[in-house]
Amino acid sequence: MSTSTTGGEPTKKRRFGRRAKKVKDPNKPGRIAQLRQVLTMTRKADPAAIWWMLLSALAVMLVAVLIGLWIDQVVYLVIIGLPLALLAATVVLGRKAERAAFTQIEGQPGATSAVLGQLRRGWFYDQEPVAAEAGGTVRGMRDLHNAAMVFRAVGKPGVVLLGEGPRGAAQRLLAGERKRVARVVGDTVPVHTIIVGKGEDATPLRGVVKKMRSLPKKLNNDEAMVVQQRMKALGGKNRPPIPAGVDPTRTPRMSRRALRGR
Repeated sequence: MSTSTTGGEPTKKRRFGRRAKKVKDPNKPGRIAQLRQVLTMTRKADPAAIWWMLLSALAVMLVAVLIGLWIDQVVYLVIIGLPLALLAATVVLGRKAERAAFTQIEGQPGATSAVLGQLRRGWFYDQEPVAAEAGGTVRGMRDLHNAAMVFRAVGKPGVVLLGEGPRGAAQRLLAGERKRVARVVGDTVPVHTIIVGKGEDATPLRGVVKKMRSLPKKLNNDEAMVVQQRMKALGGKNRPPIPAGVDPTRTPRMSRRALRGR
């Protein structure tokens, strides 16, 4: 097959010509770039994170050297200790990055929706709130940081309603949503309520998933799916409007790779 140049003369296409390099997508950085981003984010939230990583790596190497001296195989144990030290530093980075990620989104409207993304198989949840109430006004504008919201998740423990925002408004929304859900699922499906935030009887943002997983399991996967379908029908008919200016789907998501330090 031939192509023509600007002068009109046909030129043959090179059979073994170099392939054009693929243009890298800036939205999909490589692993090294991701690790650099995680380190930068973690150092901003916790400047001592790097020192804890080095300390954990040195502790592993010290143990490896001591064992090597004991069995007279220092070189062999050092070779084994290097990847273990790197693994220890990565684990510490993952823990610190998790705290940094929660610190960044804590207090933002819709932060609970971002945390629900950590739930694994067996859970169904909605990214948008099933109930919402706008806060007061500041200088004639809605104060979105005082907006109360209720998010819903369905799993083996039953239906879990999570309220965020001002305590009074969140509790009022939770009570109303719990009555609506109970009328649909009946008495056989447990309905749990969780207040997300700080203070007495509240669950911190980073402890939400752990608390949800610790709830007693009463349903199997098929029953949970049926309940979720009922909840979808309920939410589609009576879903309240979201306060103007709040878009929970645009709340910063926590990358699972970042939480694992990768």
